[in-house]
Amino acid sequence: MMQTQIIHLEDAYGLLDEAVAAAMRNSKPVYISVCCNLAGEVHPSFGGDPVPFALTPKVTNERSLEAAVKYASEFLNKAVKPVMVGGVKMRWPGKAQDAFLKLSEAGQYPVAMQPSAKGFFPESHNRFLGTYWGQVSSPYCSEVVESCDAYLFAGAIHNDYSSVGYSLLLKTEKMIDVGLFRVTIGGRHTFGCVNMRDFLAALAKAVKPNSTAWDNFQRMYVPSAQVPPSEPGSPLRTNIIFKHIQEMLSSETAVLVETGDSWFNGQKLKLPDGCLYEFQMQFGSIGWSVGATLGYAQALKGKKRVIASIGDGSFQVTAQDVSTMIRYRLNPIIFLINNGGYTIEVEIHDGPYNNIQGWDYSGLVQCFDNHQGNVYSAKAKTEDQLLEAIAKANENTDKLCFIECFVHRDDCSKELLEWGSRVASANSRPPNPQ
Repeated sequence: MMQTQIIHLEDAYGLLDEAVAAAMRNSKPVYISVCCNLAGEVHPSFGGDPVPFALTPKVTNERSLEAAVKYASEFLNKAVKPVMVGGVKMRWPGKAQDAFLKLSEAGQYPVAMQPSAKGFFPESHNRFLGTYWGQVSSPYCSEVVESCDAYLFAGAIHNDYSSVGYSLLLKTEKMIDVGLFRVTIGGRHTFGCVNMRDFLAALAKAVKPNSTAWDNFQRMYVPSAQVPPSEPGSPLRTNIIFKHIQEMLSSETAVLVETGDSWFNGQKLKLPDGCLYEFQMQFGSIGWSVGATLGYAQALKGKKRVIASIGDGSFQVTAQDVSTMIRYRLNPIIFLINNGGYTIEVEIHDGPYNNIQGWDYSGLVQCFDNHQGNVYSAKAKTEDQLLEAIAKANENTDKLCFIECFVHRDDCSKELLEWGSRVASANSRPPNPQ
Protein backbone atom coordinates (compact mmCIF):
# COMPACT_ATOMS: atom_id res chain seq x y z
CA MET A 1 0.00 0.00 0.00
CA MET A 2 1.29 3.46 -0.92
CA GLN A 3 1.32 6.23 1.68
CA THR A 4 1.35 9.93 0.76
CA GLN A 5 1.81 12.79 3.22
CA ILE A 6 0.76 16.29 2.19
CA ILE A 7 2.62 18.75 4.40
CA HIS A 8 3.17 21.57 1.89
CA LEU A 9 0.23 23.03 -0.01
CA GLU A 10 2.18 23.53 -3.22
CA ASP A 11 2.96 19.78 -3.36
CA ALA A 12 -0.67 18.66 -2.96
CA TYR A 13 -1.68 18.52 -6.62
CA GLY A 14 1.24 16.35 -7.70
CA LEU A 15 1.10 14.06 -4.68
CA LEU A 16 -2.64 13.46 -5.07
CA ASP A 17 -2.13 12.59 -8.74
CA GLU A 18 0.59 10.10 -7.82
CA ALA A 19 -1.58 8.48 -5.15
CA VAL A 20 -4.66 8.16 -7.36
CA ALA A 21 -2.55 6.82 -10.23
CA ALA A 22 -0.99 4.19 -7.94
CA ALA A 23 -4.43 3.08 -6.72
CA MET A 24 -5.82 2.79 -10.25
CA ARG A 25 -2.74 1.15 -11.74
CA ASN A 26 -2.29 -1.48 -9.02
CA SER A 27 -5.90 -1.95 -7.88
CA LYS A 28 -4.74 -1.43 -4.32
CA PRO A 29 -5.61 1.13 -1.63
CA VAL A 30 -3.49 4.17 -0.95
CA TYR A 31 -3.30 6.18 2.25
CA ILE A 32 -3.35 9.96 1.92
CA SER A 33 -2.47 11.98 5.01
CA VAL A 34 -3.29 15.71 4.94
CA CYS A 35 -2.12 18.07 7.67
CA CYS A 36 -5.17 19.39 9.49
CA ASN A 37 -4.18 23.04 8.96
CA LEU A 38 -4.04 22.52 5.18
CA ALA A 39 -7.30 20.71 4.58
CA GLY A 40 -9.38 23.86 4.12
CA GLU A 41 -6.79 25.95 2.29
CA VAL A 42 -7.12 27.06 -1.34
CA HIS A 43 -4.34 26.77 -3.91
CA PRO A 44 -4.32 28.01 -7.53
CA SER A 45 -3.46 24.56 -8.89
CA PHE A 46 -6.94 23.40 -7.88
CA GLY A 47 -8.70 26.33 -9.55
CA GLY A 48 -10.99 25.94 -12.55
CA ASP A 49 -12.85 22.87 -13.77
CA PRO A 50 -11.35 19.46 -12.96
CA VAL A 51 -9.22 17.92 -15.68
CA PRO A 52 -10.20 14.32 -16.56
CA PHE A 53 -7.69 11.94 -15.04
CA ALA A 54 -6.00 9.53 -17.42
CA LEU A 55 -3.30 6.90 -17.09
CA THR A 56 -0.92 5.70 -19.73
CA PRO A 57 -1.56 1.94 -19.85
CA LYS A 58 1.25 -0.57 -19.78
CA VAL A 59 1.41 -1.89 -23.31
CA THR A 60 2.45 -5.39 -24.35
CA ASN A 61 5.64 -5.65 -26.37
CA GLU A 62 4.44 -7.49 -29.48
CA ARG A 63 7.75 -9.22 -30.19
CA SER A 64 8.03 -10.40 -26.62
CA LEU A 65 4.41 -11.62 -26.74
CA GLU A 66 5.04 -13.51 -29.97
CA ALA A 67 8.10 -15.24 -28.54
CA ALA A 68 6.31 -16.09 -25.26
CA VAL A 69 3.36 -17.61 -27.10
CA LYS A 70 5.68 -19.61 -29.35
CA TYR A 71 7.58 -21.19 -26.43
CA ALA A 72 4.46 -21.70 -24.31
CA SER A 73 2.40 -23.31 -27.08
CA GLU A 74 5.25 -25.70 -27.92
CA PHE A 75 5.57 -26.48 -24.20
CA LEU A 76 1.85 -27.29 -23.85
CA ASN A 77 1.36 -29.00 -27.21
CA LYS A 78 4.08 -31.56 -26.57
CA ALA A 79 2.80 -32.32 -23.06
CA VAL A 80 0.88 -35.54 -22.40
CA LYS A 81 -1.28 -34.15 -19.58
CA PRO A 82 -1.52 -30.33 -19.41
CA VAL A 83 -3.61 -28.56 -16.75
CA MET A 84 -4.43 -24.96 -15.80
CA VAL A 85 -4.50 -23.32 -12.36
CA GLY A 86 -5.89 -19.82 -11.76
CA GLY A 87 -4.75 -17.39 -9.09
CA VAL A 88 -6.09 -14.29 -7.41
CA LYS A 89 -4.14 -11.79 -9.54
CA MET A 90 -6.05 -13.00 -12.56
CA ARG A 91 -8.98 -10.78 -11.51
CA TRP A 92 -7.37 -7.58 -10.21
CA PRO A 93 -5.28 -6.11 -11.61
CA GLY A 94 -4.90 -8.76 -14.33
CA LYS A 95 -8.52 -8.56 -15.60
CA ALA A 96 -7.85 -11.83 -17.39
CA GLN A 97 -10.72 -14.09 -16.33
CA ASP A 98 -12.39 -14.18 -19.73
CA ALA A 99 -9.10 -14.86 -21.51
CA PHE A 100 -8.33 -17.64 -19.00
CA LEU A 101 -11.70 -19.26 -19.67
CA LYS A 102 -11.22 -19.08 -23.45
CA LEU A 103 -7.77 -20.67 -23.19
CA SER A 104 -9.16 -23.55 -21.13
CA GLU A 105 -11.84 -24.18 -23.74
CA ALA A 106 -9.43 -23.94 -26.67
CA GLY A 107 -7.07 -26.45 -25.06
CA GLN A 108 -9.81 -28.55 -23.42
CA TYR A 109 -7.63 -28.46 -20.30
CA PRO A 110 -9.03 -29.17 -16.85
CA VAL A 111 -8.98 -26.13 -14.57
CA ALA A 112 -8.29 -25.81 -10.85
CA MET A 113 -8.23 -22.60 -8.85
CA GLN A 114 -6.02 -21.54 -5.99
CA PRO A 115 -8.10 -21.02 -2.83
CA SER A 116 -7.91 -17.22 -2.97
CA ALA A 117 -9.27 -17.33 -6.54
CA LYS A 118 -12.38 -19.35 -5.77
CA GLY A 119 -15.28 -18.07 -7.82
CA PHE A 120 -13.14 -16.55 -10.57
CA PHE A 121 -13.90 -19.52 -12.85
CA PRO A 122 -17.43 -20.92 -13.31
CA GLU A 123 -17.78 -23.95 -11.04
CA SER A 124 -20.50 -25.32 -13.31
CA HIS A 125 -17.94 -25.62 -16.12
CA ASN A 126 -17.63 -29.15 -17.49
CA ARG A 127 -13.86 -29.30 -16.87
CA PHE A 128 -13.64 -27.70 -13.43
CA LEU A 129 -11.49 -29.71 -11.00
CA GLY A 130 -12.04 -27.66 -7.83
CA THR A 131 -9.57 -25.99 -5.48
CA TYR A 132 -5.88 -26.75 -5.81
CA TRP A 133 -4.37 -26.35 -2.33
CA GLY A 134 -1.86 -29.16 -1.94
CA GLN A 135 -2.88 -31.71 0.66
CA VAL A 136 -6.12 -29.86 1.43
CA SER A 137 -7.31 -29.61 -2.18
CA SER A 138 -10.73 -30.64 -3.44
CA PRO A 139 -10.98 -34.45 -3.77
CA TYR A 140 -8.67 -35.81 -6.51
CA CYS A 141 -7.61 -32.29 -7.56
CA SER A 142 -4.03 -32.25 -6.25
CA GLU A 143 -3.42 -35.76 -7.55
CA VAL A 144 -4.37 -34.65 -11.05
CA VAL A 145 -2.49 -31.32 -10.98
CA GLU A 146 0.73 -32.67 -9.48
CA SER A 147 0.82 -35.71 -11.76
CA CYS A 148 0.61 -33.59 -14.93
CA ASP A 149 3.70 -32.96 -17.01
CA ALA A 150 2.73 -29.34 -17.78
CA TYR A 151 0.82 -26.87 -15.62
CA LEU A 152 0.00 -23.27 -16.45
CA PHE A 153 -0.43 -21.01 -13.41
CA ALA A 154 -2.04 -17.63 -14.15
CA GLY A 155 -1.95 -14.86 -11.56
CA ALA A 156 -0.85 -17.24 -8.82
CA ILE A 157 0.59 -16.38 -5.43
CA HIS A 158 3.13 -18.87 -4.12
CA ASN A 159 3.53 -18.39 -0.37
CA ASP A 160 3.45 -20.47 2.81
CA TYR A 161 -0.35 -20.37 3.12
CA SER A 162 -1.20 -21.21 -0.50
CA SER A 163 1.51 -23.90 -0.62
CA VAL A 164 0.48 -25.54 2.70
CA GLY A 165 3.80 -24.83 4.34
CA TYR A 166 5.77 -25.18 1.07
CA SER A 167 4.73 -28.82 0.68
CA LEU A 168 3.39 -28.76 -2.89
CA LEU A 169 4.74 -31.42 -5.25
CA LEU A 170 5.27 -29.07 -8.19
CA LYS A 171 8.36 -28.82 -10.37
CA THR A 172 9.52 -25.56 -11.88
CA GLU A 173 10.59 -27.24 -15.12
CA LYS A 174 6.97 -28.30 -15.73
CA MET A 175 5.41 -24.90 -15.05
CA ILE A 176 4.35 -21.92 -17.10
CA ASP A 177 4.04 -19.09 -14.58
CA VAL A 178 1.99 -16.20 -15.99
CA GLY A 179 2.38 -13.01 -13.97
CA LEU A 180 0.78 -9.62 -14.52
CA PHE A 181 3.48 -8.55 -16.99
CA ARG A 182 5.91 -11.44 -17.13
CA VAL A 183 5.79 -15.04 -18.35
CA THR A 184 8.26 -17.71 -17.22
CA ILE A 185 8.30 -21.07 -18.98
CA GLY A 186 9.90 -24.15 -17.46
CA GLY A 187 11.94 -22.01 -15.08
CA ARG A 188 14.26 -21.12 -17.95
CA HIS A 189 12.67 -18.78 -20.48
CA THR A 190 11.32 -15.47 -19.17
CA PHE A 191 9.53 -12.84 -21.24
CA GLY A 192 8.84 -9.37 -19.87
CA CYS A 193 6.45 -6.63 -21.00
CA VAL A 194 3.75 -9.23 -21.70
CA ASN A 195 0.30 -8.44 -20.34
CA MET A 196 -1.39 -11.47 -18.77
CA ARG A 197 -4.67 -10.96 -20.61
CA ASP A 198 -2.95 -10.47 -23.97
CA PHE A 199 -0.80 -13.56 -23.45
CA LEU A 200 -3.68 -15.86 -22.52
CA ALA A 201 -5.80 -14.62 -25.42
CA ALA A 202 -2.98 -15.14 -27.93
CA LEU A 203 -2.05 -18.54 -26.49
CA ALA A 204 -5.65 -19.73 -26.91
CA LYS A 205 -5.17 -19.44 -30.69
CA ALA A 206 -1.99 -21.53 -30.67
CA VAL A 207 -2.74 -24.56 -28.47
CA LYS A 208 -4.02 -27.95 -29.55
CA PRO A 209 -6.90 -29.63 -27.69
CA ASN A 210 -5.78 -32.17 -25.10
CA SER A 211 -8.25 -33.45 -22.51
CA THR A 212 -6.10 -36.31 -21.19
CA ALA A 213 -5.80 -34.94 -17.65
CA TRP A 214 -9.56 -34.37 -17.47
CA ASP A 215 -10.22 -37.90 -18.74
CA ASN A 216 -7.99 -39.26 -15.96
CA PHE A 217 -9.86 -37.19 -13.39
CA GLN A 218 -13.22 -38.51 -14.55
CA ARG A 219 -12.06 -42.12 -14.31
CA MET A 220 -11.00 -41.79 -10.69
CA TYR A 221 -13.53 -39.27 -9.38
CA VAL A 222 -16.08 -40.40 -6.79
CA PRO A 223 -18.54 -37.78 -5.48
CA SER A 224 -18.15 -36.82 -1.83
CA ALA A 225 -20.66 -38.17 0.66
CA GLN A 226 -23.48 -35.90 1.76
CA VAL A 227 -23.60 -34.70 5.39
CA PRO A 228 -26.44 -36.64 7.07
CA PRO A 229 -29.03 -34.88 9.26
CA SER A 230 -28.23 -34.59 12.97
CA GLU A 231 -29.91 -36.69 15.59
CA PRO A 232 -32.75 -34.68 17.18
CA GLY A 233 -31.38 -32.47 19.96
CA SER A 234 -27.74 -33.31 19.26
CA PRO A 235 -25.18 -30.47 19.40
CA LEU A 236 -24.72 -28.40 16.27
CA ARG A 237 -21.69 -29.18 14.08
CA THR A 238 -19.77 -26.97 11.65
CA ASN A 239 -20.39 -29.27 8.68
CA ILE A 240 -24.14 -29.03 9.35
CA ILE A 241 -23.90 -25.21 9.25
CA PHE A 242 -22.18 -25.22 5.87
CA LYS A 243 -24.53 -27.86 4.54
CA HIS A 244 -27.38 -25.40 5.04
CA ILE A 245 -25.37 -22.41 3.81
CA GLN A 246 -24.90 -24.38 0.58
CA GLU A 247 -28.68 -24.66 0.27
CA MET A 248 -29.01 -20.87 0.57
CA LEU A 249 -26.72 -20.05 -2.36
CA SER A 250 -28.02 -18.69 -5.65
CA SER A 251 -27.16 -16.13 -8.30
CA GLU A 252 -28.58 -13.52 -5.91
CA THR A 253 -26.12 -14.22 -3.08
CA ALA A 254 -22.48 -13.49 -2.35
CA VAL A 255 -20.37 -15.44 0.17
CA LEU A 256 -17.68 -13.99 2.41
CA VAL A 257 -15.65 -16.12 4.84
CA GLU A 258 -13.29 -15.15 7.63
CA THR A 259 -9.77 -16.34 8.29
CA GLY A 260 -9.99 -19.64 10.14
CA ASP A 261 -11.86 -22.88 9.65
CA SER A 262 -14.33 -21.02 7.44
CA TRP A 263 -11.51 -20.86 4.87
CA PHE A 264 -11.66 -24.62 4.42
CA ASN A 265 -15.40 -25.12 4.79
CA GLY A 266 -16.00 -22.29 2.33
CA GLN A 267 -13.84 -23.99 -0.31
CA LYS A 268 -16.21 -26.96 -0.25
CA LEU A 269 -19.20 -24.83 -1.24
CA LYS A 270 -20.40 -25.34 -4.80
CA LEU A 271 -21.04 -21.86 -6.18
CA PRO A 272 -24.00 -21.49 -8.55
CA ASP A 273 -23.40 -19.30 -11.60
CA GLY A 274 -23.54 -15.66 -10.55
CA CYS A 275 -22.83 -16.34 -6.86
CA LEU A 276 -19.81 -14.30 -5.74
CA TYR A 277 -17.17 -15.40 -3.24
CA GLU A 278 -14.57 -13.47 -1.24
CA PHE A 279 -11.99 -14.29 1.38
CA GLN A 280 -8.68 -12.82 2.42
CA MET A 281 -5.73 -15.17 2.38
CA GLN A 282 -2.65 -13.16 1.55
CA PHE A 283 -2.04 -11.95 5.11
CA GLY A 284 -4.42 -14.18 7.07
CA SER A 285 -5.83 -11.05 8.75
CA ILE A 286 -8.05 -12.09 11.64
CA GLY A 287 -10.98 -9.67 11.94
CA TRP A 288 -10.90 -8.67 8.28
CA SER A 289 -14.30 -10.10 7.46
CA VAL A 290 -16.52 -7.83 9.59
CA GLY A 291 -15.38 -4.63 7.89
CA ALA A 292 -15.28 -6.46 4.57
CA THR A 293 -18.90 -7.57 5.05
CA LEU A 294 -19.83 -3.92 5.60
CA GLY A 295 -18.16 -2.84 2.36
CA TYR A 296 -19.35 -5.85 0.40
CA ALA A 297 -22.98 -5.48 1.49
CA GLN A 298 -22.90 -1.76 0.69
CA ALA A 299 -21.44 -2.37 -2.78
CA LEU A 300 -24.01 -5.10 -3.54
CA LYS A 301 -27.00 -3.35 -1.94
CA GLY A 302 -30.09 -4.04 -4.02
CA LYS A 303 -28.20 -6.59 -6.15
CA LYS A 304 -27.13 -9.54 -4.02
CA ARG A 305 -27.41 -10.54 -0.37
CA VAL A 306 -24.15 -11.23 1.44
CA ILE A 307 -23.80 -14.40 3.51
CA ALA A 308 -20.82 -14.20 5.87
CA SER A 309 -19.23 -16.86 8.07
CA ILE A 310 -17.19 -15.33 10.89
CA GLY A 311 -15.47 -16.88 13.91
CA ASP A 312 -15.99 -15.49 17.39
CA GLY A 313 -12.33 -14.57 17.89
CA SER A 314 -12.24 -12.70 14.61
CA PHE A 315 -15.53 -10.98 15.34
CA GLN A 316 -14.22 -9.53 18.59
CA VAL A 317 -11.52 -7.61 16.72
CA THR A 318 -13.86 -5.50 14.58
CA ALA A 319 -17.37 -6.10 15.97
CA GLN A 320 -18.29 -2.41 15.97
CA ASP A 321 -18.58 -2.42 12.16
CA VAL A 322 -21.90 -4.23 12.62
CA SER A 323 -23.23 -0.97 14.06
CA THR A 324 -22.39 0.79 10.79
CA MET A 325 -24.11 -1.98 8.81
CA ILE A 326 -27.27 -1.30 10.83
CA ARG A 327 -26.94 2.43 10.33
CA TYR A 328 -26.88 2.04 6.56
CA ARG A 329 -29.73 -0.51 6.60
CA LEU A 330 -27.63 -3.29 5.11
CA ASN A 331 -29.05 -6.82 5.09
CA PRO A 332 -26.24 -9.42 5.26
CA ILE A 333 -26.79 -12.77 6.95
CA ILE A 334 -23.93 -13.34 9.40
CA PHE A 335 -23.22 -16.80 10.79
CA LEU A 336 -21.16 -16.30 13.94
CA ILE A 337 -19.24 -19.51 14.75
CA ASN A 338 -18.99 -19.54 18.55
CA ASN A 339 -16.36 -22.08 19.60
CA GLY A 340 -14.61 -20.12 22.33
CA GLY A 341 -11.37 -19.08 20.65
CA TYR A 342 -9.01 -18.91 17.70
CA THR A 343 -9.36 -22.44 16.34
CA ILE A 344 -7.01 -21.96 13.39
CA GLU A 345 -4.29 -20.71 15.73
CA VAL A 346 -4.88 -23.70 18.01
CA GLU A 347 -4.00 -25.99 15.10
CA ILE A 348 -0.85 -24.00 14.24
CA HIS A 349 0.46 -23.23 17.73
CA ASP A 350 -1.77 -23.81 20.73
CA GLY A 351 -1.57 -21.87 23.95
CA PRO A 352 -3.70 -19.96 26.49
CA TYR A 353 -3.57 -16.86 24.25
CA ASN A 354 -5.96 -18.64 21.88
CA ASN A 355 -8.76 -18.48 24.45
CA ILE A 356 -11.09 -15.49 24.47
CA GLN A 357 -13.65 -13.91 26.77
CA GLY A 358 -17.08 -15.16 25.84
CA TRP A 359 -19.64 -12.60 24.65
CA ASP A 360 -23.38 -12.65 24.19
CA TYR A 361 -22.92 -12.04 20.47
CA SER A 362 -26.54 -12.11 19.40
CA GLY A 363 -27.37 -9.82 22.33
CA LEU A 364 -24.57 -7.44 21.33
CA VAL A 365 -25.95 -6.82 17.85
CA GLN A 366 -29.34 -6.04 19.42
CA CYS A 367 -27.56 -3.43 21.56
CA PHE A 368 -26.13 -1.94 18.37
CA ASP A 369 -29.67 -1.77 16.95
CA ASN A 370 -30.93 0.00 20.09
CA HIS A 371 -34.56 -1.15 19.74
CA GLN A 372 -34.95 0.26 16.21
CA GLY A 373 -36.12 -3.05 14.77
CA ASN A 374 -33.52 -3.29 12.01
CA VAL A 375 -31.87 -6.51 13.23
CA TYR A 376 -32.92 -10.14 13.53
CA SER A 377 -30.68 -12.27 15.78
CA ALA A 378 -30.90 -15.81 17.08
CA LYS A 379 -28.89 -18.48 18.87
CA ALA A 380 -28.56 -21.97 17.38
CA LYS A 381 -27.31 -24.93 19.38
CA THR A 382 -28.99 -27.68 17.34
CA GLU A 383 -29.76 -28.25 13.67
CA ASP A 384 -33.46 -27.60 14.23
CA GLN A 385 -32.71 -24.24 15.82
CA LEU A 386 -30.38 -23.41 12.94
CA LEU A 387 -33.05 -24.23 10.36
CA GLU A 388 -35.58 -22.08 12.21
CA ALA A 389 -33.11 -19.16 12.31
CA ILE A 390 -32.30 -19.50 8.60
CA ALA A 391 -36.00 -19.51 7.73
CA LYS A 392 -36.46 -16.27 9.71
CA ALA A 393 -33.40 -14.74 8.03
CA ASN A 394 -34.83 -15.56 4.60
CA GLU A 395 -38.09 -13.86 5.59
CA ASN A 396 -36.36 -10.71 6.89
CA THR A 397 -34.81 -9.65 3.62
CA ASP A 398 -34.57 -6.00 4.66
CA LYS A 399 -32.72 -6.57 7.95
CA LEU A 400 -29.28 -7.54 9.11
CA CYS A 401 -29.66 -11.14 10.28
CA PHE A 402 -27.24 -12.53 12.83
CA ILE A 403 -27.20 -16.24 13.70
CA GLU A 404 -24.94 -17.23 16.59
CA CYS A 405 -23.98 -20.89 16.08
CA PHE A 406 -22.58 -22.80 19.07
CA VAL A 407 -20.11 -25.58 18.17
CA HIS A 408 -17.58 -27.61 20.11
CA ARG A 409 -14.12 -26.14 20.70
CA ASP A 410 -12.47 -28.95 18.71
CA ASP A 411 -15.03 -29.04 15.90
CA CYS A 412 -13.07 -28.20 12.77
CA SER A 413 -12.52 -29.56 9.28
CA LYS A 414 -9.96 -32.25 8.55
CA GLU A 415 -8.40 -29.80 6.09
CA LEU A 416 -7.61 -27.36 8.91
CA LEU A 417 -5.94 -30.14 10.89
CA GLU A 418 -3.77 -31.06 7.89
CA TRP A 419 -3.00 -27.49 6.84
CA GLY A 420 -2.30 -26.35 10.41
CA SER A 421 0.20 -29.14 11.08
CA ARG A 422 2.07 -28.45 7.84
CA VAL A 423 2.20 -24.68 8.32
CA ALA A 424 3.30 -25.20 11.93
CA SER A 425 6.13 -27.42 10.69
CA ALA A 426 7.21 -24.78 8.17
CA ASN A 427 7.04 -22.02 10.81
CA SER A 428 9.25 -23.98 13.22
CA ARG A 429 11.96 -24.99 10.73
CA PRO A 430 15.50 -23.87 11.62
CA PRO A 431 16.81 -20.81 9.81
CA ASN A 432 18.91 -21.32 6.71
CA PRO A 433 22.63 -21.02 7.43
CA GLN A 434 24.01 -17.65 6.38
